[in-house]
Amino acid sequence: MRRDDLYITVPNFFRCPISLDVMTSPVSLCTGVTYDRTSIQRWLDTGNNTCPATMQVLQTKDFVPNRNLQRLIQIWSDSVARRQLHAEPVGVPSQAQVRALIKQLDNGSISALTKIACFARESEENREFLARTDGFLNAVYDFMRNAEADIKLIEQVVQILELMISKILDKKPLLESNCLSTIHLLLQRGSSDSQIQSVRLLESLAVDGESKLKIAEKEGLLVELVKSLSKEKDPRLIEASLSCLVGIATRKRVKTKVIQSGTITELKILLSEPNTIAVSIIEKSLRLLETLTSCKEGRADIWRDSVLLQAIVKKVLKVSSKATEHAVTILWMICYLFREEEAVEAVVSGNGMTKILLLIQSDCSPAVRQMSADLLKIFGVNSKPCLSSYDTRTTHIMPF
Repeated sequence: MRRDDLYITVPNFFRCPISLDVMTSPVSLCTGVTYDRTSIQRWLDTGNNTCPATMQVLQTKDFVPNRNLQRLIQIWSDSVARRQLHAEPVGVPSQAQVRALIKQLDNGSISALTKIACFARESEENREFLARTDGFLNAVYDFMRNAEADIKLIEQVVQILELMISKILDKKPLLESNCLSTIHLLLQRGSSDSQIQSVRLLESLAVDGESKLKIAEKEGLLVELVKSLSKEKDPRLIEASLSCLVGIATRKRVKTKVIQSGTITELKILLSEPNTIAVSIIEKSLRLLETLTSCKEGRADIWRDSVLLQAIVKKVLKVSSKATEHAVTILWMICYLFREEEAVEAVVSGNGMTKILLLIQSDCSPAVRQMSADLLKIFGVNSKPCLSSYDTRTTHIMPF
């Protein structure tokens, strides 16, 4: 791997034996050999039943994520990025130089965009300068409208936009179909950093009902956002995607589309993981699930899935007070507010009654305490001994 005058040695075991590229999603076959997910899936899909490296016949075509190797690759990749940044410092151009660089954008100069990005990162003042400089935003929008442009060029454009989006008064051009197609492309093919920047840009664009609906109705965009929740993805991308989906899913029509895109299945996988996921990801997963629970279709997908319900129960009193509040609100809406009997049975069988009894005696908020008391009534438990110091006449706080 080479970048200008900086040579980088890639450890051989970071390379996929098939593609010879650095693996982005390493998975191991039953033979113990690790490949990049895309490469080995393509090998198996073409009808092969052997391990490409050893040529052993596979007893099973299942593969498992190699999390340890993925973490090592991420650590190495971050280290390389820091070395490159240190080895190739880019001087911050002056305002006069930036004006000259903007004129070079007509030629699609990646070098000019890189220097402008450096200028934008430097300060708020610089970002304001770019936003009010004639011709700059129009040039940037033209790049965004061209989904066939060089992917590296588009990555630089999105980085700049994500930095200065708060300074842009008229964001409507970025909600045009062509611009959203470019963001969709980056989510599919961009680097991890550019995917994260694209998701954050989408969240910043979703400022009202109309903009949220445009994002939700852009073909394939929601599906790609939901794919970003996969547990094999960069945790930063997962968290950014969760925040974006929470921000978008405020209208019923959008919630329905988010549900139809398979979001609840991905949330179940995240919440069913052992305690290796960041607290913030669990909190945001439960928050999104709570948002979708206010929709009939969302409730149906949740109460019919006993595994998901039990995963929600397990998060009560185990992660954080915020996660507990989201989890209890979901259970309260399904079991108490809408009285789904199958859900009640699944929660009770999943040790939910014990969790709620412990919760109601803990130092929880009044709203959580009241919802817990309501749940215990549904479970057929007399909660009065647990509520001796609590006024059960407290008004319900609706989670909508």
